[in-house]
Amino acid sequence: MHACASAPEPPSLFKNAEKGKAEMEKIIVTNHDDGVTLIAINRPERRNAICAQTALELQAAFAEFDRSGTQRIAVLTGTGDEAFSGGADVTNLPELWRCVPTVGISTDKPIIGAVGGWCVGGAMVIAMMCDLMVAADNARFSYPEAKLGFTGGMIAGLAGRIPHKIAMEIMMLGRTVDAARAHEIGLVNQVVPKGQQVEAALAMARELAGMAPLVLQTIKRFVTESVLAQGPSEKMGRAQRELGIVRDSADIEEGMLAFREKRAPRFTGR
Repeated sequence: MHACASAPEPPSLFKNAEKGKAEMEKIIVTNHDDGVTLIAINRPERRNAICAQTALELQAAFAEFDRSGTQRIAVLTGTGDEAFSGGADVTNLPELWRCVPTVGISTDKPIIGAVGGWCVGGAMVIAMMCDLMVAADNARFSYPEAKLGFTGGMIAGLAGRIPHKIAMEIMMLGRTVDAARAHEIGLVNQVVPKGQQVEAALAMARELAGMAPLVLQTIKRFVTESVLAQGPSEKMGRAQRELGIVRDSADIEEGMLAFREKRAPRFTGR
């Protein structure tokens, strides 16, 4: 998906950062000089569960990454070795679509997932939407929503990324997939020893950072827009993001003000 140039800019994540590192409430962003950005969900006490604020912070961090003229590749991970993420925080439910790559996160730049420990529910949706993925040998992928009586529907995209019958087994039977099986079915690109997933993903990112950015972005865009099927929930999430840009724009404020003042509006496209 193309990033929209007229999107409102959230406050800078890096304005007070030292050595390219910024810690928000729920995530840590490290901006490396080699063009690689590391974004880590930082709620280890909750198995990196994604609450409402985490989703917003992830969306804002990726928006800044997308706007950057120097940062080319993003690595997404979770702090600690116990979990990449346990999925949505049921005590503070997020708008999960906001932090799903190609849905609430709009960038043509490559995103690499670095998964260690549990990757559950909505977190599995986030991980599968990454362009590449490295998993620690203790990684466990699970989508148990059929056992819980709920689904957001975006997991349907799994059937376009791995063999259909295996995807249905994961989605409908809720069976856990370990790292070796995830590699075998093509869900992950590389399996490394526990604790080495981030460094391996960063190494892959640095390799990509040496490639032609326009080529990488064009390939990603073609695959996302024309090859991978987009289910109803994905389309709905993208529509919510696009409508949100209009709803939060300066133009809507100007339009309302001009109406009240009975004058022609002066729109800026922002």
